[in-house]
Amino acid sequence: MTQPPIPCRTALVLGGARSGKSRYAQALAESFVGEWVFVATAQALDEEMAERIARHRQDRDARWRTREEPLDLVAVLRAEARPGRVVVVDCLTLWLSNLMHARRSAEAEVAGLAAAVVTLEAPAIFVSNEVGLGIAPAHALGREFRDVQGRANAALAGVCDVVVSMNAGLPVLVKPGPRPNLRLA
Repeated sequence: MTQPPIPCRTALVLGGARSGKSRYAQALAESFVGEWVFVATAQALDEEMAERIARHRQDRDARWRTREEPLDLVAVLRAEARPGRVVVVDCLTLWLSNLMHARRSAEAEVAGLAAAVVTLEAPAIFVSNEVGLGIAPAHALGREFRDVQGRANAALAGVCDVVVSMNAGLPVLVKPGPRPNLRLA
C-alpha cells in the first residue's frame, strides 16, 4: 500500500558526501508545478570545485534558473521565494564554510535563516551535509565547523516541515517521524 504524500512547504535534506542529497532535492522540486530556482552557495575557488559546480549545473536542465550566492542567503531567499516558485538551496554546508571564511557570525546568520524560513512565500528545499557522524576532527577549526554545522542542521530541522536523511542513496523520513510510546517503570 502506498502512503499518501506528506504535505510540506519546507524541507531539509541531510546526508553525507555523495549520498544523493542534491539529486533527491532536485527531484522533489521538480514535482512542483511552477518555476524552479536553484540557489547555489558554492564558490569555484579551485579547479576541482569548478568541476563539481559544472557537474551540478549539467544535472539541471534549462527549466531551472540559477542564482549564485555564497553569503547573503536570507536576502536571496526573500527575493526569490515567490508564489508559483520552488527554491532549492544547495548547500548549507558550503554556505557555513563561506561565512566562517569571511569571519561572519555563522550563529547569527543561521538564526536569521531559521527565522526567515517560516515567512517564505514559496516552497523551499535546503540541502545540508551531516558531518557529525564520523570521528572528531583533529584540529580545532574542524571541530568548530562540525559543531556549527550540527547546530545549523538542528535549527533548520526545527523550522522545516519535513526532514529527510539520505543514507546510501536512499531517503529516510526523519520528520515528521514516529512518536515512541515509552512507558517508564
